[in-house]
Amino acid sequence: MKAVSKRFLFKYVDLYLMVLPGLLFLIIFKYVPMYGVVIAFKDYNLIQGVMNSKWVGLQYFRELFLFDEFPRVVRNTLYISLMKLIVGFPAPILLALLLNELRLVRFKRAVQTVTYLPHFISWVVIGGIAVDLLSPNSGIVNKALEVLGLQPVFFLSDERLFRWILVYSDVWKEAGWGAIIYLAALIGINEELFQAATVDGAGRLRQIWHVSLPGIRSTIIVLLLLRLGHVLDAGFEQVLVMYNPVVYDVADIIDTYVFRVGLGTMQFGLTTAAGLFKSVIGCVLLLLANYLARKMGEEGVF
Repeated sequence: MKAVSKRFLFKYVDLYLMVLPGLLFLIIFKYVPMYGVVIAFKDYNLIQGVMNSKWVGLQYFRELFLFDEFPRVVRNTLYISLMKLIVGFPAPILLALLLNELRLVRFKRAVQTVTYLPHFISWVVIGGIAVDLLSPNSGIVNKALEVLGLQPVFFLSDERLFRWILVYSDVWKEAGWGAIIYLAALIGINEELFQAATVDGAGRLRQIWHVSLPGIRSTIIVLLLLRLGHVLDAGFEQVLVMYNPVVYDVADIIDTYVFRVGLGTMQFGLTTAAGLFKSVIGCVLLLLANYLARKMGEEGVF
């Protein structure tokens, strides 16, 4: 038995070595930091350390839920995340379907490259571009409005517009990258199904509706489940580089609140409690969504 195990181990040693970097990354950056969750239940002192700090139980959670700003922060997080889900989740699906219909291979590759390149641009750069484009004094958008005889708009300081700027900049950045997965799923659909639909008289729109979309249904559901699990992740980097005190009432989310309060006032226990609250809610939503997917006949995530 031991000989069989050793042979099996050495037979796939190359695959184990390929998995090792990802496994180490997961352990070091995902599991080891979970040790810090204990801070949410302690009066953390930098000198005493995590384990020697005084245990306070659920004190910070009580303070968190009684804090005036926290309900607003949670509401902003949900609002922005749901806006991104409603507008942003269908965008890569639609883009993939459109790209799949292109017959000129070179043009298709060019469009695909142009649409997924923004994914590699950091939010710091995109935030700077947004400020330059939307500046009320020198921004090209307001210059165009002036030419049309309209008054300049303070886009990044307008509470009515700021959330939509977050949503559409996120779609511009990530839609092309997300479309890659759906394009791979579309390529896997049996070509005979499209031929049969053509014989039955179905046009391109009918083929998309009755062949393409059902063919990638499982992929859509899995990615939707993963997205629901991160519904409280409204985009920390994006909001941090683009928001300002004028729009705190509509743009301050859990992550930016934890960042400001944790580093600004050194309330590590309170902000760790907020982060733990967010993680627990995300886990519950993922389990619920996975359960509903299984009830609908899909495999789900696990």
